[in-house]
Amino acid sequence: MVKYEFLKIVRKKSTLIILAVSLILTSFLFGLPIMQYQTYSEDGAIKGKEGIAFSKKQFADLSVPLTEEYITEIIQEVQQLFENPDNIGYDGNEQFLIGDAYWNGIAPREKLLNMVAKTYDSPNENSGYQKLASLNGNGHADFYQALSAKMKTLLNMPERALSEEQKGFWSRLADKVAVPLQYGYYEGWEIIMSSLELLMIAILSVCVVIAPIFSGEYQAGTDAVILSAKYGKTKLISAKIIASFLFGTLAFTLHVVVACGLPLAAFGIDGWNLPIQIANTMVPYPFTFLQAALLSIFIIYLILFAMISLTLFLSSKMKTPYLVLLVLVPVLFLPMFLTPNGTTGAYNLMLFLLPYRAAMPEIGKFISYQFGSLVLDAFSVRAILYVVLAAVLLPFARRGFQKHQVL
Repeated sequence: MVKYEFLKIVRKKSTLIILAVSLILTSFLFGLPIMQYQTYSEDGAIKGKEGIAFSKKQFADLSVPLTEEYITEIIQEVQQLFENPDNIGYDGNEQFLIGDAYWNGIAPREKLLNMVAKTYDSPNENSGYQKLASLNGNGHADFYQALSAKMKTLLNMPERALSEEQKGFWSRLADKVAVPLQYGYYEGWEIIMSSLELLMIAILSVCVVIAPIFSGEYQAGTDAVILSAKYGKTKLISAKIIASFLFGTLAFTLHVVVACGLPLAAFGIDGWNLPIQIANTMVPYPFTFLQAALLSIFIIYLILFAMISLTLFLSSKMKTPYLVLLVLVPVLFLPMFLTPNGTTGAYNLMLFLLPYRAAMPEIGKFISYQFGSLVLDAFSVRAILYVVLAAVLLPFARRGFQKHQVL
């Protein structure tokens, strides 16, 4: 029965059209950063494959552990460049390096220098590599001491309104990050991590395909035949549910392969084993890029399963698939138009759990939920929520079709 119901889903022309459109959209959206990619040399912009190759070549000498000695050395090199007045330009607001001093001393490692400089910035400051010129030249970078101090400052900011238990939770988690950080090239993984919410298109396409699983029978008038059959209220319903989850998992996995495969094919898998802190030193999770990506995708799979369960429940209750979609589309995409005004408070904490926002890793925002003395991060609460939603909705979906009154 499962095989029959599965084939019934995949053999529909509408299924193939929806999946084709969804895959094209996913390919376009995850391929857009590749098509638009450009970097700069002294001769101008370098785009596409040439730009990617040029950028990777610049990183070849930057795959190093960020020890205190190394960071001290690069800070001193920047400061020496600023000591020569001929190297300095001024736009009325700030000084910056120009000419060979910039293109040879800064440009090849500007991303690294900006990351280091941001660690010394105050929480609401983003001064770029120029910050390094103003640091106290005492011969020691004290980089990890500055990182720890800034983390503490962020956690104690009044606007974050974190409890002592929450501050302790994030501090203990951040202490697990291994130092010194290993630096290197990670462009492909950065694109994946910043684009995961776009997989909501794939979830929508799955829900559109399975929306008629029960309501389609009502619409076609076959519900009377099915429900009066020997296994119509038992095995057949189970087969429909299993087939829906099987199709949803396979179709979504295909989208994930495309979404992750395109950036990694273009930029390479370099950086999978590097700590995610090299993109943002204030991330408290002790993850590599690969670990962060896998955890984030795992959460999106749980969202998928919950949305399939919701679709099945709505399908069992509504007369047509169109009514099902009328409910599902706002549930999936309404959070896209809602903006959090912080990371605490009922509104913000609820918003971070809604499907579209829950698909965004947001791993540098210290989003936590406290239940008495228990503190859980957003990943944990999202996982629990969507597992519970799926588990609760499925029995109601089954019962909804079993109890359907044939007219």
